[in-house]
Amino acid sequence: MKNGMYRIISVLTVFGVLFLGHVTSAFAEDVAISGINNLRSIGAGLAIGLAVLGGATGQGKCVTAMLETYGRNPSVGGKLTAPFFVGLALIESLVILGFVIAYFSLSN
Repeated sequence: MKNGMYRIISVLTVFGVLFLGHVTSAFAEDVAISGINNLRSIGAGLAIGLAVLGGATGQGKCVTAMLETYGRNPSVGGKLTAPFFVGLALIESLVILGFVIAYFSLSN
């Protein structure tokens, strides 16, 4: 079930990125620049997609490890809370950085 869902999401993502590339080329002022805009939009879509995929995977593993540790030894729960949230914030900051880089690559 999960494998089929991942395939559907990946196919929809690819079609979405390709559609966005054609939309930007439809509004391009110069035909020579439209090829570069297509590549920029595809690159930006891949950057955002990979950043979110990596961030979600990292956060999931971080939460899993925290809950397993807390389940084995509940007395360390208070000691792990601060590093846990700092780790989640650092992971999320990398996702936001990927979004900012993709945004600035499209704005030029």
